[in-house]
Amino acid sequence: MKKKFNKVYQFKITLKGVRPPIWRRIQVPETYTFGDIHVAIQDAMGWSDYHFHEFEIVNLSTGLKANIGIPVPDEAFGREVLQDWKQKIADYFSMENRSANYVYDFGDTWEHRIQLEKILLREKGVDYPICIKGKRACPPEDCGGIWGYEELLEIIKNPKHEEHEEMLEWLGGEFDSEHFDVEEVSFDDPDKRRKMAFG
Repeated sequence: MKKKFNKVYQFKITLKGVRPPIWRRIQVPETYTFGDIHVAIQDAMGWSDYHFHEFEIVNLSTGLKANIGIPVPDEAFGREVLQDWKQKIADYFSMENRSANYVYDFGDTWEHRIQLEKILLREKGVDYPICIKGKRACPPEDCGGIWGYEELLEIIKNPKHEEHEEMLEWLGGEFDSEHFDVEEVSFDDPDKRRKMAFG
């Protein structure tokens, strides 16, 4: 059963370290948790949700940075990580506390800046979440982070490169780094995604 809400949060998500920028603008219900917005970011950006993730944002009640994601049982990172499905975005984001960092895939380390742009009234007839704008294609999964992605682009642009054919085959035959169409974005139900991942 979907929760009732009156407001939506509009975020701009930008992948750090890439020029020209790769970004998406999304609107999500105020009732969303960080687990819900993680799913929305994955779907809007074009990631496949294969890897761990974590948010870092200031907790206004303490003034300290909070790490929110999937807690690692062995505390490998030496810090507390709050369960993302239990933390509501409305308890952290406000027009006074507008930004957070989001890391996806601790191997490739895709760092994103999340910026709250507006808090709006819900529009009738709109099925949230929605992606309203964006630019450029998401890098392929497991391509080696920012540096690997830049190298990949150089290889596929150069038909004479010794790895050109191999990389194109790995990419499924083609890859257009400039392509993004908001109409191609579809959002999974975050509750179903959580149940698939954790049972």
